[in-house]
Amino acid sequence: MRIKEGFILRQICGEYIVVGEGLAQVNFNKMMSLNESAAYLWKEVQGKEFSVEDLARLLLDRYEVAEDVARADAAKLAATWKEQGVAED
Repeated sequence: MRIKEGFILRQICGEYIVVGEGLAQVNFNKMMSLNESAAYLWKEVQGKEFSVEDLARLLLDRYEVAEDVARADAAKLAATWKEQGVAED
């Protein structure tokens, strides 16, 4: 999986927002808000191939969380990114 080209994470008034930039993202007519943990993951994987397991490992490395919780959260986040059209397999 990877984040699609043309999507940028910006911090606006203390909030993390994903926006589409450029002609390739002309049909992306919304902004997506990310919490601090999701923004951390975005920064870590942007421009790289990654898996749900990679996201879970990043969560485990940074936060004190149970492994099953990290895996579930990573899977949910990856699914949301794909549904919103900002990530692809």
